[in-house]
Amino acid sequence: MKRRYAIALVLSLAVLIPDLVTKALVQAKLELWESRTVIPGLFDLVHVTNKGSAFGFLNRVDITWQTTFLVVVTLLAVGVMLHLLRQASDQETFLITGLGLILGGALGNLVDRVRYGEVIDFLDFYVGDWHWPAFNVADIAITLGAFCLLISLYRKKPHASRSH
Repeated sequence: MKRRYAIALVLSLAVLIPDLVTKALVQAKLELWESRTVIPGLFDLVHVTNKGSAFGFLNRVDITWQTTFLVVVTLLAVGVMLHLLRQASDQETFLITGLGLILGGALGNLVDRVRYGEVIDFLDFYVGDWHWPAFNVADIAITLGAFCLLISLYRKKPHASRSH
């Protein structure tokens, strides 16, 4: 197996397994919509669901097509990531890392969408009445993976010639 596939697979599983385990623990230990304070004034564990995508986009009860739409978009994104991984060289560490992290996160949230029609979120950070939208392990991986892809793009960007 080529190095890039091995790295991406290991990273994907290192995200997917903890994501699924933590979501199962939340379901087992917290009732839906229940909250437990971990750090008062800053962090709670919650059990919430999101039919939409990042930051609650499309998280509405008055529409029913968002789950199907987001499953299709995720499958297309997985296909694009696999294509990019196939095109990458084994030396493109940030690209491979980013793709592996995003792939694991996308698959974690995809499992929820297919099983429940929505994604389980449980990490709630806040200050006063201001709450960051609740998220999960998959979301963390997707965000970190996106940063890795940005670094990869920056490193690949041809720098302007200094001979002008």
